[in-house]
Amino acid sequence: MPKRLDARFLRRRGRPSRVLRAAVSGLAALCIAGAASAQERVEVASPEALLEFFENLDYTPEAWQAGIREVPRVYLMDVGEHWKVNSQNIEVIQKKRIFFRTLGPLVLRANEKILADRERLLALQAKDDAGGEDATWLTKLAQRYKVEGADAVALAELVKRVDAVPPSLVLAQGAEESGWGTSRFAAEGNALFGQWTWGGKGIKPKEQREELGDYRIAAFDAPLESVDAYLLNINTNDAYAGLRERRATTREKNAPVSGWELAETLTSYSERGREYVDSLHAIMRVNKLRPTDDAILADGQEWQIYPAGK
Repeated sequence: MPKRLDARFLRRRGRPSRVLRAAVSGLAALCIAGAASAQERVEVASPEALLEFFENLDYTPEAWQAGIREVPRVYLMDVGEHWKVNSQNIEVIQKKRIFFRTLGPLVLRANEKILADRERLLALQAKDDAGGEDATWLTKLAQRYKVEGADAVALAELVKRVDAVPPSLVLAQGAEESGWGTSRFAAEGNALFGQWTWGGKGIKPKEQREELGDYRIAAFDAPLESVDAYLLNINTNDAYAGLRERRATTREKNAPVSGWELAETLTSYSERGREYVDSLHAIMRVNKLRPTDDAILADGQEWQIYPAGK
């Protein structure tokens, strides 16, 4: 069973009254998942309670506006129906803040994993002599990113694919595709990007278009899996080769990769074409997302967020 917040935690940041109010209101029943992994399980009863928890970590709009770009490792483990219901009763600005601050760490974590693979890949490319364990790892990576062959051309293509996607673009697409995390697909399957599937686990749309076959919206056990799958789709699907080309060209110039610029290549992500790109740009502009491309994950402590009673 989760433990109640202890006195040590209540004294954190020197603001016991705020955290105590959050605990009384059902913010968190907390347990240590393992001292070695520095993980804590936090149960939240409502979106407002989640905001209280973020404030205790100084993960706030004020900190962001002050130029702090370090983001705590706060990972939502399940969206659930409660989010959809509870979020309908809060102000739009609060709904947006919760959505972006909840999805942000997941995006950064997913990119962090990709960049770790990229670093190892670049090291092997420079060495030009992958054998043993490295060769096995490289083969699996190529299979994951749908690259055939083992010559220099194939390796160069793999380097082009194994790369991060700017957070501003991921956040904008997540907001567009999931209705700020309140869609039926997000509630029932942690699906944040509206990805289609024709097999396996998925959620059938209420108005499925028969001419397109028995397609479904891919469902996931956790929101991070949805982010991972979205990034893999961007990095492997032929429809997004233009994004990968532009990203690689930008890398070659040692220039920062911009979500705004890469969004220009996504006319094939939606049947809306250019209108879809304009919508992503509007979300980035209105919500001032472009600076999120500079965000980084803080080292150390990790919090896993669950709906109360999950």
